[in-house]
Amino acid sequence: MDHDDNNATDGTPDDLPQEGLEARIAAAITPTLAAMGYEIVRVLIQGKQVPTVQIMADRTDGRPIGVADCEAISHAAGAVLDVDDPFPKEWHLEVSSPGIDRPLTRTKDWARFAGHLATAEMSIPFEGRRRFRGFILGADEESVRLKLEDGGEVTLPRADMRRAKLVLTDELIAATAAQAGVEPEGDEDPAEDDSDASNSPKRN
Repeated sequence: MDHDDNNATDGTPDDLPQEGLEARIAAAITPTLAAMGYEIVRVLIQGKQVPTVQIMADRTDGRPIGVADCEAISHAAGAVLDVDDPFPKEWHLEVSSPGIDRPLTRTKDWARFAGHLATAEMSIPFEGRRRFRGFILGADEESVRLKLEDGGEVTLPRADMRRAKLVLTDELIAATAAQAGVEPEGDEDPAEDDSDASNSPKRN
């Protein structure tokens, strides 16, 4: 098994909501990972000839995910998917933590990071715009409220939201470190610390 320590959130689309095969895979692996103390943040499939299944996960105890966690998730999810058989040919499995500037895919994520800066991109224009940047005021299953940097407020429909993520700020770094019960290191990039990834090839 090879390990890549990189930020898996960079340049990766976080489409909302999950549908089709991604939803099927998420449903298949959720019970196993939940029993191990993990919860799925996002499942994404990239590539066609040799698909890569990207699983982004959190620990349910709130502690940061490390390489050992990614390896455990990779082995468990790989075993489930080998039985579920989602692809007819060779495919790859990649497991990572969300990172500090995580994608916002769940209502609980929006609520947890209320007050922090986020960006959202709409699949169709909303009030003449596709991209929004502002501080999270609140969210429910249907919508997200942001206080825009110009002082205005907007309520965005989640059904039309293509992707959303937190913006890496000093305040977010400090809050994430406090939640994890650790002190951020001044000489390290916290985005790298929180984005351990495990890649495992699978062949059906």
